[in-house]
Amino acid sequence: MLDLRFVRENIPAVAQMLKNRLMDPEIMVNFEAVDRQRRTVLAEIEELKALRNRANDQISERKKEKKDARDLIEEVRDVSAKIKDMEPGLSDIETRERDYLAAIPNMPDESVPIGGETANREIRRWGRIPEFDFEPKNHWELGESLGLMDFPRAAKLAGSRFVVLKGQGAALTRALINFMVELHTKKHGYTEIWPPALINSQSLYSTGQLPKFADESFKLENSDLWLVPTAEVPVTNLFRDETLPAGLLPVSYAAYTPCFRAEAGAAGKDTRGMIRMHQFDKVELVKFTRPEDSGEALEQLTGHAEEVLKQLDLSYRVVLLSSGDMGFSSAKTYDLEVWLPGPGLYREISSCSCFTDFQARRAGIRFKRSHTQKAEFVHTLNGSGLAVGRTMVAILENYQRPDGTVAVPEVLRPYLGGTENLTGL
Repeated sequence: MLDLRFVRENIPAVAQMLKNRLMDPEIMVNFEAVDRQRRTVLAEIEELKALRNRANDQISERKKEKKDARDLIEEVRDVSAKIKDMEPGLSDIETRERDYLAAIPNMPDESVPIGGETANREIRRWGRIPEFDFEPKNHWELGESLGLMDFPRAAKLAGSRFVVLKGQGAALTRALINFMVELHTKKHGYTEIWPPALINSQSLYSTGQLPKFADESFKLENSDLWLVPTAEVPVTNLFRDETLPAGLLPVSYAAYTPCFRAEAGAAGKDTRGMIRMHQFDKVELVKFTRPEDSGEALEQLTGHAEEVLKQLDLSYRVVLLSSGDMGFSSAKTYDLEVWLPGPGLYREISSCSCFTDFQARRAGIRFKRSHTQKAEFVHTLNGSGLAVGRTMVAILENYQRPDGTVAVPEVLRPYLGGTENLTGL
């Protein structure tokens, strides 16, 4: 979340930021009102406490002089009762203020374009868009014809937006996970993490998924546990409520997890295939840095995600998201969009974001530059490195052949026992 003092002292700027993010700035009116109420009640309580302290001092003086202090004792009792009666109200006001503060998104970086989706800015492109002398198929046609994907049986097991991967489809998924994790750990220097697939509410709150995106997540009944929406959540929370020692930063983690999202509001969108699923696989990259290093770290992390696409020889573009299109917690986001020949368009395969100290403040993650200096909030970053299912989709569509088979990218063949073609056999 944003710093309370910053918001309090920059109401117009924060309201304008909400407009730039295409959000209703009315929350600032409510925040300002409750903040004013909090300060009024707090001042009254502090005045009563000062009155009580003065009365206690007078009681001590009278007792030293062996004088009657019963009137002052009664006064202290009355004042203490008033304070006790007012404190729960102050606590309620402070809770409402925190709730308003928690509903305010991060401040966009100055380099972020203002506007909605149409204001997104393409930064660069890489690779050659393949040309076919036949009509390219969509991935679900290829997957079903080769026996790699079974959507009807997945629907029987769990409903829509699920898939059963079979044979070479399952093997390709494992190969992609292993390839991505090894690339990021052995070449890019990330430490591998294998986190829980269930997380508590505080973990989701710390990274900004709660309370705003509760309807996008799956919660276990009669429990404080949720299915993980992305490894960003558990990995970022590894350092929750900790102060990291001097010299530890930067920290870079890579983690594979299955991911679960309710996709609320996605009715009618991408109903065919593996683009928008309730369950999918992803390799996530998470970084913790000093504030002055986070800008460079975002460029580095984005480059690491790009390297996956380059090694797979998949054409893609990098897009800088606008203020109204990037995530709630992000200060700056690059989307990587891979070319899909089936629909003939670019499709998001990774989002790489810098959150500045927004998540760290919610999670209480600090660091010290030295043992003598005051602790500061770290900067957190994360990005998909990559979404495994969408990478599989891109491979099927870009490497398809006229006979319906699919070539295996050369870099993946060692992970598939030397297999060069997906034939369904």
